[in-house]
Amino acid sequence: MGAKTIESLEGKLIVSCQALPAEPLHSSFIMGRMALAAKEGGACGIRANTREDIREIQSQTDLPIIGIVKRDYPDSEVYITPTMQEIDELMEVRPAIIALDATGSLRPQGISLDTFFGQIKEKYPGQLWMADCSTVEEALHADALGFDFIGTTMVGYTKQSRGDKIEADDFGILREILAHVRHRVIAEGNIRTPEMARRVIELGAFSVVVGSAITRPQLITKAFAQALEG
Repeated sequence: MGAKTIESLEGKLIVSCQALPAEPLHSSFIMGRMALAAKEGGACGIRANTREDIREIQSQTDLPIIGIVKRDYPDSEVYITPTMQEIDELMEVRPAIIALDATGSLRPQGISLDTFFGQIKEKYPGQLWMADCSTVEEALHADALGFDFIGTTMVGYTKQSRGDKIEADDFGILREILAHVRHRVIAEGNIRTPEMARRVIELGAFSVVVGSAITRPQLITKAFAQALEG
């Protein structure tokens, strides 16, 4: 972790700086500069994908990083930090927090979240972990397992949460999670405006992650272009 501490994230903005291989900005160099721009704009943390991107971001900023590796496996729906290989890669650059899919889906080779979390906690006992969840039940389970941070990252992106929206009913899913978990909650997923970011902090989220609304110019442009098309 850099000079900044985890406590510096409380009540603050974390910017997700990611670009997958098929996206125009896919480049560790670009993500490093994106993270620097986010810091200049007031971000207090960064969420980033891959060891290479994180290493470059660490050369540009001292902000705490939530690290992930997105990788597809043919025998699993889990793609956010799915196996020990991705954990080992991330530990080469030691992000402040490592996030992983904490949904009910089995990991590659049929490994359950409970088994996998036990393995990574045993191998890297000093590391902080974030659970990327899609339902209240998954969040409660991750909390009971002992994840340091509970995230709403996957709401609406899994079979069990299809149709759910993070902002529905004044962030009803988030409010229910906040009411029942003991670990810190990071609001993430489809938070598209400054007002939405402010609201989740008012409700009690420890931090808020914003990605596409800040760092994916093709999607930002699309919203403007579609508005003009009527």
